[in-house]
Formats: sequence, structure tokens, C-alpha cells
Amino acid sequence: MKIAIGRTTRNHCFTNLWIEYCQNNNIDFKLVDIYANNIIDQVSDCTGFMWHHSHADYRDALFSKQLIYSIEAKGIKVFPNFETTWHFDDKVGQKYLLEAIKAPFVKTYVFYMEADALDWIDTTIFPKVFKLRGGAGSANVKLIIKKKQAVKLVRKAFGKGFHQFDRFENLRVRYLKWRTDKRMLTGLLKGIGRLFIEPEFSKVRSREKGYVYFQDYIPNNSCDIRIVVVDDKAFGLKRLVRRNDFRASGSGDILYDKMQIDERCVEIAFEVNKKIKSQSIAFDFVFDQNNNPLILEISYGFTAQAYEQCEGYWDQKMNWHQGKNFNFCAWMVNQVL
Repeated sequence: MKIAIGRTTRNHCFTNLWIEYCQNNNIDFKLVDIYANNIIDQVSDCTGFMWHHSHADYRDALFSKQLIYSIEAKGIKVFPNFETTWHFDDKVGQKYLLEAIKAPFVKTYVFYMEADALDWIDTTIFPKVFKLRGGAGSANVKLIIKKKQAVKLVRKAFGKGFHQFDRFENLRVRYLKWRTDKRMLTGLLKGIGRLFIEPEFSKVRSREKGYVYFQDYIPNNSCDIRIVVVDDKAFGLKRLVRRNDFRASGSGDILYDKMQIDERCVEIAFEVNKKIKSQSIAFDFVFDQNNNPLILEISYGFTAQAYEQCEGYWDQKMNWHQGKNFNFCAWMVNQVL
């Protein structure tokens, strides 16, 4: 058994943890250049292939799903496999998937005709949440209070479209973080720099246009619950909503206390993933006015280091395993083995 692991220069991803686990356990592996023309030849002598592809790298967005499907077709065990990754960073795809399997999902609306979107706006109730199909950490997410705002967004969606990166919103978020924690000055300065220097992925990727996506706004949530399921085990955390905002994702204000996590979210995550069949999946939950958990979004990938302080994990029978020393990246490698 030999595993091919895609090289990366990114921090906070799974890759280095996979490599460390393989080295410590004498698992045969080699690093491969994902972006090389001969990547298929590079993996040909391996029985497994692992690659933490990112939404923030325009190259990954161009071909990750096609490459993963092709390597699977070659008979090589892959992480993430196609079932795990096809809906990654694609909120439109997630809408259809979660509706199809009847998951408890926040009501979502997608339109591909401007007239249909405007007709819906005339009959719906605000506020609503506007999102682009891609983006993490609450990027490309806006709370729409009035009909007039929604109409303006629809016109833009079916007109010039939206940049992948909103430089002014990025600066606003960094400024709010700096006001809360003066140690975030470096982040604030980076946000100012981004007013003038656009990220590479945003420069290369085309504008988002030709569709519009809205989601019901679920009020009175001071947090969301993130539950991750890997290899039939689940762990989670609570993320507090940003100050003067409605979003929790990307806030960096995290609680790890097991007692802060509603176990109904864990049960739902296990049940839904039985249908999705993902090797790794993160669910974001909020609670409706009757305190019922609802899924906002899903993702195969997440910042690995954010979960190092989790107090333990649940197995599929909802037994709790206490201890911070569990290694979910090792679970990913073992799935491939």
C-alpha cells in the first residue's frame, strides 16, 4: 500500500497532519505535484490518493473534482472521494442535495431568471440572507432587510455580476475583529492592503452571475454549532456570532465545552451523512424559533487547527469518548488504507 499526497504550501490544512501520521506509523507515501501535467502518471504506482484542495485556490476550483473523479475511475482509493467533494464550496448544489434527502435544512431559494426572482421578491417576507454559491468564513454573505436591497442584488446578479472577493466587506470584518482584539492589527493592515491588491483567485475566476441565491433568515441566534463527521465519528464546537453582525462563521470566537453543544445536532449529522456518504463533512447548524436544529451549509474541508481543543468525540451510537488527543486526520488516512 502506498498513498500519494498532494503537495501544498497552505497552512491550517490536513496535508501536513497526514504526512506526520504516515511518517510516525511507517505508512508508505510519496508527495506528488497536483498541478503537473503528468499527475495521473505520478499516482499510478499508488493504491491511495489524498489532496486537501481549497476553494481559495483558483487552480483547485478549475479541476479538483474532475481530477478526483478520474483517479477514482483508475481504481485508486481517493480522499476526498467524489461523493465527499462534489458539493464543496457550492451552496446551490448543497441546496438540491439536502432537499432531495429531506434533511432539516434552512429554506433556500435559487433563481436562474431575473423575472422569476423579482416575482418572488414581491411575495416573500424580509429579512433574507443573500449568498453567492462559493465562499467560506461568511464571505459573500449579506443580510437583506428590505425589498429594495434584494431587487438591487437581483439586477446585479443578472447584469454585471459579483466579484469573488468583496474588498470592502473584507476590510469591515477585519476592522470589527481589530476593535474587539487589538492584537488583530496585522489582519486589519492586510485588509487595507486588499483594497488595492486583489487576491489571485478573485482576479482569475470569472464574476458570479446568471443566478441568485437567498436563504431564510433565522433570527435570535447568538451562535452556530459546527459538527464534523469523519469515519463514523463526530466532534464539534460552538461559534459565537460576531459583534454587531449576524454571522458566526469566521468569527474566531469559539467554545469547546461539550455541554455547549446540542447533541441533537450530532444525531442529525450522523443521520444525514448516512445518506450523503461523505468521508469527511462539516455541518453548520442554527436553531429556529421552536429551538429545532437546522442545517445552513456543509463542507468536506475545514481549518484543521481550529479543532485541536475539542474535548472528545462521539461514535455513531452517541457514546462520548473523552480526550483531546484524537487524530481525525489519521482517521482520514485510515479510510484510504
